Amino acid sequence: MVGVRPMADLVFRVLFSLIFLGAGLKHLVRPDDLIARLEEAPLAWMAIAVGRPSLLMALTGVVLLAAGLGLLLGWWTRLSAVALIAVLIPITVVVDLGHTDNMGPLFKNIALLGGLIHFAARGPGAYALDTRRQSVGLPSRGGTAT
Repeated sequence: MVGVRPMADLVFRVLFSLIFLGAGLKHLVRPDDLIARLEEAPLAWMAIAVGRPSLLMALTGVVLLAAGLGLLLGWWTRLSAVALIAVLIPITVVVDLGHTDNMGPLFKNIALLGGLIHFAARGPGAYALDTRRQSVGLPSRGGTAT
């Protein structure tokens, strides 16, 4: 089944990117909901020490949207995955660690980190703008699967 793998690459990348696009929109459209969740988190003081929650929500939303779109399109895929890792780790530590009553979000984020490591290491796979850029001789910033 040689033809299945390229389509699986595309489907995985597209479906995987949706969670980051949705989260980015929520950070920008409904930041108050997320700020309330942040303020209730056991390690909220860590985030608040870095900056105002409203600013953190806006910056995080922009990164989630931009890198999620990069992942969706397979454009600068490796950089997008690394940017998402850089955002997801602090979110996971601050918001999800310490919640012994509900471990689901923690393990969801751990699974997401695994997927992001896949894209950071292997690139976008088939049907990606990074792959097209490389095929026409342009430098590849996002890399491709080898």
